[in-house]
Amino acid sequence: MKEIDTYTGKNILVLGLGRSGFAVSKLLLKLGAKLTLNDKADLADNAKAAELEKMGVRVIGGYHPTEIFDEEHFDYLVKNPGIPYENPMVAKAMAKKIPVITEPEVALSASEAPYVCVTGSNGKTTTVMLTQMIMDHYLQQKGHHAYAVGNIGWPISEVVLDQAGPDDLLVVEMSSFQLMGVTDIKPKVAAIVDIYNNVHLDYHKTFDNYVDAKLNIGRFQDQNDYFLANFDQKDILAKEEKATKAKILTFSEEDANADFYVGQDYLMHGDEAMMKIADIKLPGMHNLQNSLVAIGISTLLGAGKDDIYAVLSTFTGAEHRLQYVTELNGAKVYNDSKSTNIEAASVAIPAFKEPEVLLCGGLDRGFVFDDLIDLFKKHVKAIVTYGETRYLLADAARKAGIKTIVVVDNLKAGVDAAAKLLEPGDVFLFSPACASWDQFKTFEERGEKFVKYVQEMKEK
Repeated sequence: MKEIDTYTGKNILVLGLGRSGFAVSKLLLKLGAKLTLNDKADLADNAKAAELEKMGVRVIGGYHPTEIFDEEHFDYLVKNPGIPYENPMVAKAMAKKIPVITEPEVALSASEAPYVCVTGSNGKTTTVMLTQMIMDHYLQQKGHHAYAVGNIGWPISEVVLDQAGPDDLLVVEMSSFQLMGVTDIKPKVAAIVDIYNNVHLDYHKTFDNYVDAKLNIGRFQDQNDYFLANFDQKDILAKEEKATKAKILTFSEEDANADFYVGQDYLMHGDEAMMKIADIKLPGMHNLQNSLVAIGISTLLGAGKDDIYAVLSTFTGAEHRLQYVTELNGAKVYNDSKSTNIEAASVAIPAFKEPEVLLCGGLDRGFVFDDLIDLFKKHVKAIVTYGETRYLLADAARKAGIKTIVVVDNLKAGVDAAAKLLEPGDVFLFSPACASWDQFKTFEERGEKFVKYVQEMKEK
């Protein structure tokens, strides 16, 4: 941890006692801040709240005390990234001209370790994991490590406070929620894997707002930094070129004019073959794109082809992201519960050459699924739909001419129905194309249940 005086003696309110709120509170205390923590949940029996109180934090739980801003001055409000700006505490702070920031900005300002940042609508977690493993393979030869932190599930503050030194590296996954609240981050390398519409618009309200939040990843870089941009998304590329002063390098799934691109047999960097495609374990073109970004970042930071090969030839996928599960009735089973929107399903469905039995469905956000019709025609031999969107997805399947369509109420019934349709050589793909919140709290819980139901089916 760097010794900085940004927060020394400052009166700060931390909003939200999740894992990141707890971690940033401990970091801010170490940096000399005076803290108040507020969470709408009842914190009377909360062990983390009790620990912070013992460390000198004033903890207020059970309601949002907006009147506190009239009673005393706060220098900052640090909010959980998922808390909307319409929250009464955030709105009151902003009305009082109090800077509202999020945990990544605090943590990265205090990091001794250099850092790179990755964001995108889809693929950012896999890209971060690949980059972290490649760089860790490289740095371990010198006795140091790379850490995957941020939106991937490990608060940056935890690693900054206790683990990462000046010769280590932070590979930071940044969500649009986190990026919307930053005012000064400067990664050595920033990357936007892709940006799609209809993602988190319930939070950002408009697509332009969503894009603007994503662009914060490179907005504070300078000419000594690097920005990796998607060459195939020309409209977004134009915005990126205006938003950053960093040197821009590009990647493409097909265009050899990009700096990194998918060649016929190899992932390429200009004229240099970096990785044989046949040796990459992750399925699908979108994972070749994720691999390109990881190769780009790692190459800029000094990693070699042996580091790249060691990871890409062995890594089989992050949990809930086209994660290989097992074989069932002679078919390979993949869990893609992170497919929470149509765009994510659109890259998962064409990832396989084998006939697919597709299980999909979930929360109804008011979308129709006609964008999936062509993919259904080309790749899906049978479909099982469940949840609030079951009839909408079944309608798209009918338009695609799929003969075997099964509609059920819930995920368990969906796994049971799909298992009966599997034949040796098939792929059983769970790619919901919808958020999980109609039946599950998170996509992780949904994916864990899917894996559990498959294993139970296999044991019968």
